[in-house]
Amino acid sequence: MNWRKVKLGEILTDRKDRFKPDNKTISDLKRIDKIDFSGNIFLSDKPSNTDMILVKKGDLVISGINVEKGAMSVYQGEEDIIATIHYSSYEFDKQKIDIEFLKLFLKSSTFKQALKEQVPGGIKTEIKPKHLLPLTVEFPTTLREQQAIVEDLIHKFSQLDDLSSAHSSQLDLIKKIRKQILSDAMRGKLAPQNPDDEPASELLKRIKTEKTKLGKKEKPLPEIKPEEIPFEIPENWTWCRLGEVCIVNPRNKADDETDSGFSPMPLIYSEYNRNLDFEIKKWKQIKSGFTHFADNDVIVAKITPCFQNSKAAVVKGLPNKIGAGSTELYTFRALNNIVPEYIYAFVKNPDLLKEGERIMRGVAGQQRVPRDFFENKLIPLPPLSEQQCIVSKIDELMELCDALEVNVRNNQEYVQMLYKEVLREGLQSNTGSKPIKSA
Repeated sequence: MNWRKVKLGEILTDRKDRFKPDNKTISDLKRIDKIDFSGNIFLSDKPSNTDMILVKKGDLVISGINVEKGAMSVYQGEEDIIATIHYSSYEFDKQKIDIEFLKLFLKSSTFKQALKEQVPGGIKTEIKPKHLLPLTVEFPTTLREQQAIVEDLIHKFSQLDDLSSAHSSQLDLIKKIRKQILSDAMRGKLAPQNPDDEPASELLKRIKTEKTKLGKKEKPLPEIKPEEIPFEIPENWTWCRLGEVCIVNPRNKADDETDSGFSPMPLIYSEYNRNLDFEIKKWKQIKSGFTHFADNDVIVAKITPCFQNSKAAVVKGLPNKIGAGSTELYTFRALNNIVPEYIYAFVKNPDLLKEGERIMRGVAGQQRVPRDFFENKLIPLPPLSEQQCIVSKIDELMELCDALEVNVRNNQEYVQMLYKEVLREGLQSNTGSKPIKSA
């Protein structure tokens, strides 16, 4: 295969015209809102204060910011459109360049290297025609040779796509397994039943006595009707309402002391991890109206999308044992003989989350789960020793899921490296093809 050096300006001609956003010539034209990394063009009627360029059918349009990530496309619409000057539009010589070859080249490390060597600032520069057109690169001499490379790369990419699809399916399966673990936990399917355990009904009686001694005046919760019970539970378990075994939004003794509170800050959502959903940070002052919590309390987000993503945590390690956070949280303080981590597993349960989403109240984007949903929610209550066994088993199984997920994500990264390597090799002269390794 023969390769030759060529300036991109020999095969591309940019559309130089620029238009003010209020120019009547372009007033009726749709505008490119974005080009995604798969090369899909999204149009918009939204106005912009930025100067515009014209795009015609058959033009190569590239994003000056994200071209190397794939934000480029050949526009195939019948009507002219416009784009901000953060894009550039080019006619191309179909006798000299196969456009699919060029698009692959513009995503390659070879292109990045050319920019690094020939353009001050390299790929970090917003790529404009003045940067792109003078670049000297090396291309196969004939269209047939370019097309042969494209066909070879498409075949190899297809193999990698199969691997990538398999990894996505594996992650979906792990997600389903996590949900099933929590669902099975609430049905008594994770831990063996011990007939010598004190029945949970006796535990519940003691909790009610304890709440009476605390002198809390609460609105009585409705009795549980048989038709409310959603599924069968083991014989020594009992059904109760969450408000019977937890104090919802308790008040701390030092509610208004300055420099005594800690605020929970949201972190990246995790499927099930008692430590990662929130980070506790020191606050300068506790203000009235905030949600208070203490060590071993369970905090739960009540506003979309945090509730939908099941953001919750068991509070641990507060320096002064108490803290305060946003009013967009509910706090559940488990009473004696109720394991906080069991309550945490319950509020992470997918069945509860789906039901909570259905009864959210408020305007779109600011909907909240009402307090009485949690207080009245039925919770299957096991004996104390089984609560502990369930929590331990959940942690064990979730750790296995974590390890599996890490392995799959490492394989995903390896496949992405293979994409780049296959593309690099395919677009370099005098480079033979190599087999693709499975991940």
